[in-house]
Amino acid sequence: MNLLQIAPVQDTLQQMQQITTAVETQTTMNALDLAFKGGWLMIVLLVLLLLSVYVLIERTLVINKAGKEDSSFMNRIKDYILDGKIETAMTLCRNTNTPSARMVEKGISRLGRPTADVMSAIENQGNIEISKLEKGLPLLATTASGAPMIGFLGTVTGMVKAFMSMASAGANVDVNILSTGIYEALVTTVGGLIVGIIALFAYNYLTTRIKGIVNKLEMRIMEFMDILNEPVA
Repeated sequence: MNLLQIAPVQDTLQQMQQITTAVETQTTMNALDLAFKGGWLMIVLLVLLLLSVYVLIERTLVINKAGKEDSSFMNRIKDYILDGKIETAMTLCRNTNTPSARMVEKGISRLGRPTADVMSAIENQGNIEISKLEKGLPLLATTASGAPMIGFLGTVTGMVKAFMSMASAGANVDVNILSTGIYEALVTTVGGLIVGIIALFAYNYLTTRIKGIVNKLEMRIMEFMDILNEPVA
């Protein structure tokens, strides 16, 4: 009697082990294999991801370089201008090679003209410098909003494939038949959201850094205009 009771228990344990092994095999699928399940739209998302990472790294290096300033730069410019050494001040600006230095150089080149003309020339140069810093940001903004939409497109196409497979199978519907479309639907959605989130955070980070540079440029403009308006002793 006991032996008859033990046999079904052993069979049940073996079945549970087989199920556990199957589940473990499925869960060991790596990210690359999972990405391939998403279809050709994952290639588009991968390209957008690589471009976003490139823009983030490249712009960060450019912004870091633009943010570096010589603390004595404006003091030296002031001394040169007050001493009448205009060419020396221009040379210092060219050798410094920063956005603020180029703006100051533009202002120095307009010395002798009305203050409004000097200020307008500096502001125009400032707009050029800001546009240089913002290069690549439209790509990040487009990716942040477009990548999730591409993911949702994959969701729709995946579900269409799943229903087409279901219709073709008729009464012999099997999970394996539907798996291809369902994988594409879910994986592209996840991929689109991941790429969109990365691009969004990168865009906000770079925008914040550029705003900090713009504030520094505005401070340098005010310092330069104060030098020009300083009364002669």
